[in-house]
Amino acid sequence: MVEFTMPSLGADMDEGTLQEWLVQPGALVQKGDPVAVVETAKSTIEVECFETGTIEQLLVEPGTTVPVGTALALIEPTAEARERRRKSEKAERKRPPRPAPGRVTPPTSPEPAQVPVPSAAHERGHIEAGPLLRHLAERSGIDLETLHGSGPGGRVTRTDIERAPSAARAVAPPSPSRVRATPLARRLAAELDVDLAAVKGTGKDGAVCAADVRQAAPGPATAAPPSRHIAAPARPSHDRAVAMRQAIAGLMARANQEIPHYYLSTTIDMAAAMDWLHEHNRHSSVGERLLPAALLLKAAARAAREVSELNGFWTDDHFTAGDGVHLGVAVSLRGGGLVAPALRHADTLQLPELMAALKDLVARARTGRLRGSEVSDSTITITDLGDQGVESVLGVIYPPQVALVGFGRIIDRPCAVDGLLGVRPLVTATLSADHRATDGVTGSRYLTAVDRLLQNPEQL
Repeated sequence: MVEFTMPSLGADMDEGTLQEWLVQPGALVQKGDPVAVVETAKSTIEVECFETGTIEQLLVEPGTTVPVGTALALIEPTAEARERRRKSEKAERKRPPRPAPGRVTPPTSPEPAQVPVPSAAHERGHIEAGPLLRHLAERSGIDLETLHGSGPGGRVTRTDIERAPSAARAVAPPSPSRVRATPLARRLAAELDVDLAAVKGTGKDGAVCAADVRQAAPGPATAAPPSRHIAAPARPSHDRAVAMRQAIAGLMARANQEIPHYYLSTTIDMAAAMDWLHEHNRHSSVGERLLPAALLLKAAARAAREVSELNGFWTDDHFTAGDGVHLGVAVSLRGGGLVAPALRHADTLQLPELMAALKDLVARARTGRLRGSEVSDSTITITDLGDQGVESVLGVIYPPQVALVGFGRIIDRPCAVDGLLGVRPLVTATLSADHRATDGVTGSRYLTAVDRLLQNPEQL
């Protein structure tokens, strides 16, 4: 049995609110399947399972806020998953820590046999059970004081709880005036004018979930996406915006204090890129046309592959290269604030694929349908403020990354080319980088690579 815990979905996340379960006990899940919807200070995110197996127990009720690392559910791994885990643990045990040089560990004498002593479990008003078992008992409606523990020293075991007689269960019947429903379902019901009492719940113990509300909603609402793709915050939008600003401010203050930034910028002639883009769009359908952002992002990703010293993380006082170029794209949210989900392996995507992935990522970021891996896997972040009229941007690095690239507005300016003065479309590209991982020479190589790639757009 393994625990599925509240994940850390960013350096600025200390806790999260479980919005809704997407699975029920007994469900078979594969590694990477979304199993829960979690609300952070920035967004509502689908969290993926890290293990293949069967959901044995859901430990946290929807609407509960818990710290990162808190157990949310119990999963029974499949035989194949257990075997992989066993081999991994066996390999880890084969690497015992070396004793300190010059120190000899004296032989230890065998400890005398332990004589069982009466446990405090037999004292009135006290029962020996760990926090997890107490939680399981509470969820099952079991009064621990009525159980006799079969474990060592009278400790209650999970088997004792599962085999508890019905007399030990003290589950109060639900109040007829209170319909069982998740917090997200209640909010949607209020928005869609749905009577929860008339909705048949498909969740745990018949609880109404968001999917049930959407199915019961009249008119076009029934065609809306299922609940696993809902981004409805549980808290008021004003409070959510304040919390997001506080989270961003705290992380950026930490980044400014801990990361020794250096900044570089260059002006890139976009004439060749824009000519190629216009020609491409002229021969493409509306759905396949590209925006200049696609060229900028692809050039930034390809340059990060070439100058890999900027593509990764600074942790434990050393640089660790990323396992690919996962381009974090800063996306402004309608309610204020921003998130930077990742375009995974952006350097390998063809431009039409990258454009489609970008549109999908932005849409899901603004409706709270991001996956957990998308908000925690970025290896380098790009912020493009050209559509806001900004000509250059110097950003703050998102730890533990070591670089952030900024693009401003593409604007026509006088420019001398081959000794002749003309008007050319130019863009200012900037780099904020961590001086612990690289220096200005490395940063210059990166910006030079971006410029070179944009002069040959047909090769992107």
